[in-house]
Amino acid sequence: MKIRVGFGYDVHRLADNRDLWLGGVKIDHTQGLMGHSDADVLIHAICDALLGAANLRDIGFHFPDTAGEYKDIDSKILLARTLEVITEKGYAIGNIDATICAERPKMNPHIPQMQKIMAEILKISENDISIKATTSEKMGFVGREEGFAAYAVALIEKQ
Repeated sequence: MKIRVGFGYDVHRLADNRDLWLGGVKIDHTQGLMGHSDADVLIHAICDALLGAANLRDIGFHFPDTAGEYKDIDSKILLARTLEVITEKGYAIGNIDATICAERPKMNPHIPQMQKIMAEILKISENDISIKATTSEKMGFVGREEGFAAYAVALIEKQ
């Protein structure tokens, strides 16, 4: 058995007149995240962790923000395509551990739904996706509520 680990990190600015999507869940908030796609910072970090573990570069390589086909795309589609890419290379997901960094809104009430949605897309158990939330204690761009960050690690196994 060959296992590999990948790390992912993503950030997006907060902006008016945008929906807030995190982990495939639409969350009620005064602002959303700005990006070429729906700017789901959590899914983007997870995609990067999976692609990195398989040595397949990053989300920007596979789904460039210069391509019109990805304008406003639902990041759940990018997550499904990422699974296809790593599966084609012979890998299966072992587990994912991710952290959302945001001052508000509170993420904890939404985490079970995020796990359920992403587990269905990735064809793994909800128990194989750990999602945590933290703040930046009012420090930095996250603390000033200018944007969100997300971190993820993924373990994959060669089949």
